[in-house]
Amino acid sequence: MPKRHETTHGIARTSRRALLRSGAGVLAGSIAAQTLSSAASAQDAGDAVLVRLQGARRILIKGGVLLTLDAQVGDFAKGDMLIEDGKIREIGAEIAASGDAAVVDGANRIVIPGFVDTHNHSYQGLMRSIMPNGVLEPDYNRDVQAKLSPAFAPPEVHAGVLMTAIAMIDMGITTIVDLSQISHTPEHSDACVHALQESGIRAVFAYSRGNPATMQYPQDIARLARSYFSSKDQLLTLALGAGLDAKIFAAAREAGVSAVLHLVAPNTSPTFMELGRAGLLRPGDEYIHCLNLTDDAWKLIKDSGGNVSQCPQIDMAMGHGTPSIQEALDRGLRPSLSSDHPVTIAQDFFTVMRHTFTFQRSQIFARARAGERNLPALMTCRDALEFATIAGARCANLDRKIGTLTPGKEADLVLLRADDPTVWPVNNAPGTVVNMMNPGHIDAVFIAGKVRKWHGKLIGVDMARVMHLATEARDSLWHRAGYTVDFMA
Repeated sequence: MPKRHETTHGIARTSRRALLRSGAGVLAGSIAAQTLSSAASAQDAGDAVLVRLQGARRILIKGGVLLTLDAQVGDFAKGDMLIEDGKIREIGAEIAASGDAAVVDGANRIVIPGFVDTHNHSYQGLMRSIMPNGVLEPDYNRDVQAKLSPAFAPPEVHAGVLMTAIAMIDMGITTIVDLSQISHTPEHSDACVHALQESGIRAVFAYSRGNPATMQYPQDIARLARSYFSSKDQLLTLALGAGLDAKIFAAAREAGVSAVLHLVAPNTSPTFMELGRAGLLRPGDEYIHCLNLTDDAWKLIKDSGGNVSQCPQIDMAMGHGTPSIQEALDRGLRPSLSSDHPVTIAQDFFTVMRHTFTFQRSQIFARARAGERNLPALMTCRDALEFATIAGARCANLDRKIGTLTPGKEADLVLLRADDPTVWPVNNAPGTVVNMMNPGHIDAVFIAGKVRKWHGKLIGVDMARVMHLATEARDSLWHRAGYTVDFMA
């Protein structure tokens, strides 16, 4: 057990050295105490515990490995977490359970903050794997941008966003920045928002462009703000999906929201610099991909208080460009991560973390083999986990609410199964999460203290209905767009 030095306002201070010294032994002991043969009885009791959880205002997670990612709180090889009214109330080596608290056995579980995907085109949930071998140009721009997206009707938007959001929760992603470039009409925008609300995910709805002939972008952001975003105490927040257009940035400034934009194409830096000189950039604006940028453009992102969203897997698979992870790190920017879209890749953050970890290290190793000295540090598994959680929360302008397991923040968290033959024996907690695990290890997901997944099953979701909606919507879309997919290609 890590040495507990003090508790202040419910925060247990923990020695990182003590954690590293004792972590493997404590975890091994806790898992040995509850053998694999007990899994069936735990499942049998799960329904009763779930009923208690769904009605409880206080939840106590006991005896888990807590990777809080908060340096002030520290990590625990074995610790407890108290959730009250949807927020983390206390974290410590041991917290006594009161009679009204629903108790979750955290033995054999690694508890982490929920993943934050900072760039997702959620409406594309209907188009999963339609181009597994596709590239940005011509495949994606021809089929998705020019052919399929213009054909979406509002019911298909709703089905696509709902399918994506539910899948995200299933994979431990508790927050997304939804950049659905599908606002052909106000009804299309409403369909996006309604689907996000229905799913129960936390989301930044980055209201984006649509068909130029029918859209009311960007001026419809005023109606959206009044209709759906008047409260600060909700799961959905508003931003504006932007391009390198001064009028759009001015609209974001007038609406009082952050701008979210892609920086991909060559020669974007001069136009981007003009936006900076015009005083249109604000702290909290989000820049995606960040490819082909000049040093001055990178400096502008840093100096203006901008945030970076990296998409290394898509960048490499679809030919966007060389991921700029190290360029961000060199400038003191801790990048967030994204899965972009499911047209080509799985929206699986374990895979996204591994691609980021492996690519950055591969780059540094190549520079070392070329004889370069005084190289940047190699990424660690803890770095990758921070990029996927607290850096994501910061990029989404939600770090005051989520991103770490910190008393006072909302309880967005994931419980991961450590008693699994694919990760046993567990000898390092961050390494196991980043380099060994996959969505199949997700045991439970909480968003704002509400259980959304339990014992590996989504809660409160009629999957037969959602899958039927998605299938009907896809078939309708294919028919209207005159599109066919080679199922076996």
